Amino acid sequence: MTENKGILIKNIYYMLTYAFQVLKQTNYEEIEAEQFEEIQDLFAAILAKGISQQLKQGLYREYVSRKEPLTSLRGKIDMPETIKNKLQRRQVISCEYDELSENNLLNQILKTTAAILIRSNGVTSEHKKALKKNLLFFDGIDTVEPTAILWNRLKIQRNNKSYEMLLNICYFVLDGLLLTTDKGVFKMAHFSDDHMARLYEKFVLEYYRHHHKEVSAGALQVKWNLAEGSDESSIKFLPVMQTDIMLKSRTQTLIIDTKYYTRTMQSQFNSYSYHSANMYQIFTYVKNQDAAGVGNVSGMLLYAKTGEAITPDADFMMGVNKISVKTLDLNKDFKEIAEQLDMIVKDNFISSVA
Repeated sequence: MTENKGILIKNIYYMLTYAFQVLKQTNYEEIEAEQFEEIQDLFAAILAKGISQQLKQGLYREYVSRKEPLTSLRGKIDMPETIKNKLQRRQVISCEYDELSENNLLNQILKTTAAILIRSNGVTSEHKKALKKNLLFFDGIDTVEPTAILWNRLKIQRNNKSYEMLLNICYFVLDGLLLTTDKGVFKMAHFSDDHMARLYEKFVLEYYRHHHKEVSAGALQVKWNLAEGSDESSIKFLPVMQTDIMLKSRTQTLIIDTKYYTRTMQSQFNSYSYHSANMYQIFTYVKNQDAAGVGNVSGMLLYAKTGEAITPDADFMMGVNKISVKTLDLNKDFKEIAEQLDMIVKDNFISSVA
């Protein structure tokens, strides 16, 4: 949980601004100046501003299927229902048709999230009032059961691109809900480690994309360094090596794997060590990326700092490749966080970006 790791809520806002560049727009400037005691209040402030902006542009509409009895034909006829109407001496035609509507899943998620935040004890009256004002324009839009939302099936396209950040905020709110003993009643949980891990990864990637044009930054895949004659039919069963962040200059590559845990070290019988699975993973990425074995690929496990006494900070030469284990302290002033991220580029690309 974020409160255990001592992360300043304002820093979570800054991380969100990099993860979702739309927050850097002028209409969100007031949020940056505010002080927040609860993460729910930050989400409510962002959502209130975002929905207000979306209302000015117009709510997203999409075609939804309708089926109802009409006095004139619209769309196509539902023949069995129409025959039933005739037998009942009802002078109507049962029609199936598509209609552009604001009552679609994306708007339903916005309404549901706003309604839950309004009931949250962690949201100030000012932000509750702003959300209630927005919901006056959602009168014809239904709410949706939070646990029934299939987040991975939501489609962001050119028509609804402006919803991307808002839906991510809604995900952070709704995915963390806890069902109470009262049927259908939810309460807010804390911002979970899973949510923070997702945000932390995207923040670091987007920070480098925005501030370090001297290197290219992306979440690229590493190809397996397979010898000629490898069984082609079996290659498809190898796991995908998907990096969190890969920074590349003309001559050097740094693979960064971000890690957000409550505990950054594993322990057994009072003996501490780095997470073995993480070390194996970054080692595998680096060695396969450096297929020629020339040593121009490095790897880094970048942990978010916890309250543990031991803070990972080490460099190892594994053959010709450097593998580092570092810590980013998210409880510092954001200027210091930025300096830590800048230093990573300076230390690993000094010869190619100087």
